[in-house]
Amino acid sequence: MAISSKIVSLETLSRLSQEARARGEAVVQCHGVFDVLHVGHLRHLEAARRHGTMLVVTITADRFVNKGPGRPIFNNDLRCEMLAALDVVSYVAVNNNGNAVPAIEAVKPTVFAKGGEYVDPKDDVTGQIVVEKATVERFGGRIEFTHDLTFSSSSLINSAFDVYSPALNVYLRTARERGLMTELSGVVEAIGKLKVLFVGDMIVDEYAYVRPMGKSAKDNIIATLYQGDECFAGGVVAAANNMAEMCGSVDVLTMLGDQRSYETVIRESLRPNINLQLTRRADAPTTRKCRYVDPNYTRKLFEVYYMDDTPLPSAEQAAFDGLLKEQIADYDVVVVTDFGHGLIADSTRRVLEEGARFLAVNTQTNSANIGYNLINNYRRADLVCIDAPEARLATRERYAPLEQVIRERLTGLIDCGRFIVTNGANGCYTYEPAEQRLSHVPAFVTEVVDTVGAGDAFLSVASPVASLGVPLEYAGFMGNAVGGIKVGIVGHRRSIGKAEVVKFITALLK
Repeated sequence: MAISSKIVSLETLSRLSQEARARGEAVVQCHGVFDVLHVGHLRHLEAARRHGTMLVVTITADRFVNKGPGRPIFNNDLRCEMLAALDVVSYVAVNNNGNAVPAIEAVKPTVFAKGGEYVDPKDDVTGQIVVEKATVERFGGRIEFTHDLTFSSSSLINSAFDVYSPALNVYLRTARERGLMTELSGVVEAIGKLKVLFVGDMIVDEYAYVRPMGKSAKDNIIATLYQGDECFAGGVVAAANNMAEMCGSVDVLTMLGDQRSYETVIRESLRPNINLQLTRRADAPTTRKCRYVDPNYTRKLFEVYYMDDTPLPSAEQAAFDGLLKEQIADYDVVVVTDFGHGLIADSTRRVLEEGARFLAVNTQTNSANIGYNLINNYRRADLVCIDAPEARLATRERYAPLEQVIRERLTGLIDCGRFIVTNGANGCYTYEPAEQRLSHVPAFVTEVVDTVGAGDAFLSVASPVASLGVPLEYAGFMGNAVGGIKVGIVGHRRSIGKAEVVKFITALLK
């Protein structure tokens, strides 16, 4: 059979599988990425074929491959072609989903074959093997494990392909040599036991998609054609969602307006283990930022804020501060996402500073508060995590090297033993004044879809890591990984899960 004839759609594969089963054939299915095909893959496929007469392979579509930056090396078409060229493979199809379940439901295999590394479900960081097994058995099939040569595609790619920049290659090689993967595995396990509270402004991020048409005939403006819109729970909830799977217990304390609260949108976005605690602001909307976006390039044209960022009435501020004070001591880590939109007052900061066991703070500079919402509004913290422009604005230092700003100026603004300054495409710096230890972690990705929420995602993971007392570079590494994943997501269409983070880090450090 010609190679091209063996590459089919998932719908066609479903029909071919059904016809084969009707003829009494045993259909075997393998599923995976199959990027950089190697002898381990071949042995796995050959062993799988011995369980039946037809071997079909479904591969993960490019956009769902979450094995780190630069992956997959080969796109859908090339991966299909490589697999279809093998005599042992009957048919190949692309699975346009984030997991194998839809592909299993389409094929309904007699046997679903997995590698021996999945025998113990606890070794599967995604947790999907349990779901896959149940799906196969639901259609009368069974799961079989192959045991032969195994190789890591990620290790092969890291050693043989020029995926990363020279500077990042040097950094990762050094990190592998000093066993950073082992250290971070312990970190991931440890933060899973922490109880974390997120405190901060609630923001609804709305994307109105418009297609630019050209200059208006009568005015000096660009006319656009409305295409659609999306509404996301952003702000403190988005930050918490990106941390929720990593920690056992996550609470969020925030405030909604009683006008256009968007409470349904917010609650529907929550990860299952997040407990949302709300207070209300009378006669005000929940802060909403509407960005008008060209959908072809996810390019933002302009934005409109809907909010009341004046100080809260004294009774409402006292109620919020009181609720925070009642419970703050119950948490291992308190993460503050201070967007400067009126929720966190000086009185709130004093409660945070005096009550938190480990206080991590980000003070965001945005167009509504520039020059007013600075880190030196706080007297103390255990971790300060801000970006380079925020650090320069707070220190009034525009031109000095960033390393100098961090070492000599930033540390004088607040009583804090750990500083992280993110710097976009240049990665991040971590600084521990007591040890005079300044570390630079390069950025892991270069392709950016959307930066909204990336800094908050970084903060959400770096904070609990820093609370463990490990070298702060570990927090920078984990933060860069989560931020790198986040810039590939439009708005807050989805949050980042533990398995995705672990797979990303593993791909970097294998």
